[in-house]
Amino acid sequence: MTTRRGALAGLATILAAPPFLAARKARAQPAWTPNRPLRLFVTYPPGGVTDIVGRLAAEALGPEIGQPVLVENRAGAGGNLGMQAALAAPADGTTLMLGTVALFGVNPVLYANSGVDGVRDFAPLGMLGEAANVLSAVPARLAARNVAELVAEGRRRPLTYGSVGNGSSSHLSAVLLLKTLGLEATHVPYRGSAPLVTAMLAGEVDFGFDTTATSTAHVQSGAFRALGVTTARRASSLPEVPTLQEAGLAGYALSVWFGLFAPAATPPERRARLEEAVARSQTPALAEKLRRAFVDPLTVPRAELPGWVAADAARWQQLARDARIELN
Repeated sequence: MTTRRGALAGLATILAAPPFLAARKARAQPAWTPNRPLRLFVTYPPGGVTDIVGRLAAEALGPEIGQPVLVENRAGAGGNLGMQAALAAPADGTTLMLGTVALFGVNPVLYANSGVDGVRDFAPLGMLGEAANVLSAVPARLAARNVAELVAEGRRRPLTYGSVGNGSSSHLSAVLLLKTLGLEATHVPYRGSAPLVTAMLAGEVDFGFDTTATSTAHVQSGAFRALGVTTARRASSLPEVPTLQEAGLAGYALSVWFGLFAPAATPPERRARLEEAVARSQTPALAEKLRRAFVDPLTVPRAELPGWVAADAARWQQLARDARIELN
């Protein structure tokens, strides 16, 4: 009997071994590592703030993923050409895209027939940072030193404002401002930041919105008078300028954000590996480099990220529809 019991115990051990060994082998499987460089599609030309953010992110991510991350600038059609290129590339974990609020929040309205949709076609890996748009008064045209005085001036006479283009984040920042304040003003769209700044310096409009990257130097020189920033927190480059919420516009918060995305068809285990690498790449050194580019680091918990992107994109899209924007 003793011998029989020993034999049965030995048999049970043998039968139990394969699942245990299989589980141990599964745990020992190394995490996926790409075997070639990654491609990061940036949907704007070299040199601008979006390109700078993309290159900083690529530099930080490479060591964490074990391969270089090569930036490919694919500009055109408001960024849609780059989105289409990223979507057509292999969804194998080696294709990334730098997502922006314009691609996800405005383009679906402006380019309804583009065949690409950011929320549907791309999965967020992590946010990188955000820039504020700055509400700047032109001192030669507008005496207002705060939002309340802007409202008072707008009640007395017609106002004009400039933006970097029809449907841009600076345009929609003004749309939300005027809607919240119950004001009307004439929109003068320019073709980019440089023409807008030139117009404001020449006194062609009463006020305008543009990002901290363009506005900060002119605010600090006194050429523009900053009345508020659009983000929910103050911009690090202009800490003395209140948010528009602090200036009395309850609920006003618009962020010009940047994030890393992969095609939605990327296998889940590879996407998870990319998410981890992106999270590890967000070091204090990267944060400081972003701030020098007038972009404040932005972190959204991974579990909340898909919902956060979808909700923010929907808000911008509604603003665009309410403004009835169309391509110039």
